[in-house]
Amino acid sequence: MTNFKEMLKMNKKKNNTEITQENEELLKKEETTQTDKEAQDQTEESSVQEEVKAEEKKGPTLQEKYDEVNDRLLRLHAEFDNYRKRMIKERIEYCKYASEDIITTLLPVFDDLERAIKSMESSTDENTIIEGVTLIYNKFKNILMQKGIEEIKTVGEVFNTDFHEALSNIPAENEEMKGKVIDVIEKGYLLNGKVIRFAKVVVAN
Repeated sequence: MTNFKEMLKMNKKKNNTEITQENEELLKKEETTQTDKEAQDQTEESSVQEEVKAEEKKGPTLQEKYDEVNDRLLRLHAEFDNYRKRMIKERIEYCKYASEDIITTLLPVFDDLERAIKSMESSTDENTIIEGVTLIYNKFKNILMQKGIEEIKTVGEVFNTDFHEALSNIPAENEEMKGKVIDVIEKGYLLNGKVIRFAKVVVAN
């Protein structure tokens, strides 16, 4: 009987020991699982942080890019508007004073004409008057030539609508003169090769 009781006690101790070992194993497994979960959470958190940092390194957001482009566009628009206003102002100034150079050059001729008129009032020598006017004319002609003015050739030239304007036609004296300019009513001029006034002529037919 005693032996049976002892056996029961021993079995009970054994069972308790096994239960305790099993509980310890379960506890260890639970701790391991918890540790693994915490490590996984930390890994995921680190991964999210790395993704955020990577996104930040990629550059500005779409809104920031939009704001930057919009600001640049506004600046360009303002600069262009200022440029346009400056060009308009400069064009007005240019048109206003474009003839300054030629007028300044012609003022001495104007002075000579005034002196010639005063001289005519007190002088009776026609040759002196003619000589003075001729000098003024030559001076004026030289100034115009220096500015690129050139007289269009007329008499004896073949009629050319690019340079001549026929005001009348008369019968030709011979076959050689047909289609040619035989008289000039008003001279024509070129400015640096461009017609600024057509020559008004009479053409032989």
